[in-house]
Amino acid sequence: MSSRRRRWPAELPTTQAGLERAFSYFVAGVRLGTLAQMVPAVGIGVQTSPRPAAYLVCWLAAAVASVAGSVVALVRRRPLGTAASVADLALAGLLLILAPLVLAPEVLFGTWMAYQPAYALSIIITASGVRSPVLWAGGLGGLIASYVVYLGGDLSGPVTPTAIGNILTYVVYGLVCRMFFGYTRRIAADADASRAHAAELARREEERRAQVVMHNGVAVMRLLTESGTDTSRSALIDLAEAELQRMRSYLRGRSPDGPEPGDAATVALAPVVERVCGRFPDLPLDALLDLGAEVRVPAGHADALERALESLLINVRVHARAYSVVVHLDHGPDGWTLTVRDDGVGFDPAATGVGLREVVIGELARHGMRVEVESALGDGTTVTVTGGPAAAPGRSPRDDLVEAE
Repeated sequence: MSSRRRRWPAELPTTQAGLERAFSYFVAGVRLGTLAQMVPAVGIGVQTSPRPAAYLVCWLAAAVASVAGSVVALVRRRPLGTAASVADLALAGLLLILAPLVLAPEVLFGTWMAYQPAYALSIIITASGVRSPVLWAGGLGGLIASYVVYLGGDLSGPVTPTAIGNILTYVVYGLVCRMFFGYTRRIAADADASRAHAAELARREEERRAQVVMHNGVAVMRLLTESGTDTSRSALIDLAEAELQRMRSYLRGRSPDGPEPGDAATVALAPVVERVCGRFPDLPLDALLDLGAEVRVPAGHADALERALESLLINVRVHARAYSVVVHLDHGPDGWTLTVRDDGVGFDPAATGVGLREVVIGELARHGMRVEVESALGDGTTVTVTGGPAAAPGRSPRDDLVEAE
């Protein structure tokens, strides 16, 4: 079967609006089900009634109210509102009060000729969805009082157990249905809130991904607008081409991050670092990679490291005014470290920008690497990336913010 031809009730969305629509089906089902049980006995009821015309008028009023209430609920796609519920409760109470006048005494209990108590119960069940607790409690109390009038005010005699049982049925059904309506509405409200929260998290994540993908490219474009040597501009053009490929992948809906962190494929890290350093020939840069020549990382980690290192070196080129930049890769028993150190102007680590916060710290943390930044105004900057067994689990500062909300 096609996914577009879903069978009822799968078509109902699991939202507050969908729940209210389901309630409208429930209301119509209870009301029309009660009417269906009333229909077979109407002829005998008219024949045995001391006032046949009055009996028929009362029965028709209940039937019309049942059909009208069902239609209104289905059209509105939610239970009846306050005004309609007040009218329903008033009619059910009035029918109970008038019942002794139109019913023969011998049919007051245990027959559908005396439909009034059952009709009142259907109203108690369906009116439990009304929003106002005062109206619900007042309506329930009013129908119980009307039922006592229906009994003639006398709860003694052989009908006492039946009468008390019916009153308790009104109370129990009223409380249970009230709880049912209220609790399921809370569930639907929580579900809608969860969906909204998930949508907001998805929006933030997409915003973060856009920042990560676009940051380096925007920085390179800025550098291309500035004057420089042919060598530096050639390197920038190569860097711009790499960033352009990432942006194209992102805009086409593909992951710009390459393989996922759990990808089994691994690559040597030293060539990746060397390739990135080669894109910055105008920097006074020394790449010391021999001690980390054996380091291998998952392909997804290598892509994130490549982008992070690019961002760090772009920041050095734009902001640091450094006379010396050292990129050092080392490997030990506890893991590997990649250090980028410059002797530039430094900065306040508490005032990190998008590049350092998202492209470097955030992205590498998501891939299970730890980043430490040491800097001070006038003292240069050192960024240390740690990977391997010593690194912290893959989390980002954004994850902590989300959990705290």
